[in-house]
Amino acid sequence: MANGPLNDLVVVEMGTLIAGPFCGQVLADFGAEVIKLEDPGTGDPMRQWGRSLPKGLSPWWPVIGRGKQSVTLNLRSPEGQRIAADLIAKADILIENFRPGTMEKWGLGYEALSAANPGLIMARVSGFGQTGPYSHRAGYGLIGEAMGGLRAITGESDRPPARAGVSIGDSLAATHAVMGVLMALHVRERTGRGQVIDAAIYESVLAMMENMVTEYDITGYVRERSGAVLPGIAPSNVYPTADGMILIGGNGDGVFARLCEAMGQPALKDDPRYVSHASRGVNQAELDDLIADWTRGQTLAELLALLEAHGVPCGRVFRAPDMLEDPQYAARQSIVTVGHPVFGPIRMQNVHPKLSDTPGEVRWPGPTLGEHTDAVLAGKLGLGADRIAQLRSAGVV
Repeated sequence: MANGPLNDLVVVEMGTLIAGPFCGQVLADFGAEVIKLEDPGTGDPMRQWGRSLPKGLSPWWPVIGRGKQSVTLNLRSPEGQRIAADLIAKADILIENFRPGTMEKWGLGYEALSAANPGLIMARVSGFGQTGPYSHRAGYGLIGEAMGGLRAITGESDRPPARAGVSIGDSLAATHAVMGVLMALHVRERTGRGQVIDAAIYESVLAMMENMVTEYDITGYVRERSGAVLPGIAPSNVYPTADGMILIGGNGDGVFARLCEAMGQPALKDDPRYVSHASRGVNQAELDDLIADWTRGQTLAELLALLEAHGVPCGRVFRAPDMLEDPQYAARQSIVTVGHPVFGPIRMQNVHPKLSDTPGEVRWPGPTLGEHTDAVLAGKLGLGADRIAQLRSAGVV
């Protein structure tokens, strides 16, 4: 038994890639028993995704598949659909991220599933949601990021929209699906009934767009790409040093005064061009140039020490090697080492957030394809070895 706060829950995860499986990863991290259904031939494409495939395996799969049980099942066969329905009948939560209508085509829509399991909570993650004129469209994360407003404001103003560097739209949709699951569990405690969580990628991105729509609605201002800065928020930028880059956030009046002290220019805080938040915003480019002239003459280490001593928020641009060597990461165990049957000990991000009494844990890395098929079908459905062998020879599992 896992020790996490969700260790009394059974989850069936269907779907592939990130938008649904990241939801399953989070639930598994906090102790839920997550049974992942995968195609018998290929499994989740995440098993083969990534820039490199050391030893023929993806370094991505150990992370997004961690803590889950892999069961192979041909969901396009009637027998596979019956087995899926039987497993879901014993589950608390179902996660799926197929195109809307697919589950209904397989006889696995919520109406049918909840008839056998009224307490079932079904998290449905899709590009555009389960309703509306776009619901039938294929919707990858990049489309949701664009429609939700993120791509339009990411990158430099004189270049096409940039991507965030990670599949943020998929992960946001999965995170909102987790939130929905936990809310639905709370309601189920009072009513005994489950419900459907409809998490659209574009709406999950939209939810994080702060005041973009409201600002336009009131003032007519359309937010555009602005590179490393937020227009009117200064100083808050990436600045050059003698041996790298440093991020400095000094836009509050008090913090800006401390930054001026660190720069050896205390009178700067009283300069009419920079005396207030509004005036610094108006003169943002000029102020950034002034700070850059100061930072480029010092090393990154010198600046970090000086600014920290003056209470000015600052930091390096971290990459993976920096994370593995940083004392803050080490002290909080932000990176954890997990044993892998092929790679040996591997390091990955730890479970987050941290709970004081019932913390989550990474129990094992992504399993091999079908590793738990026999155990789950026998333990959950009572199928004997001969029956499982028949299903395997028929291509059902």
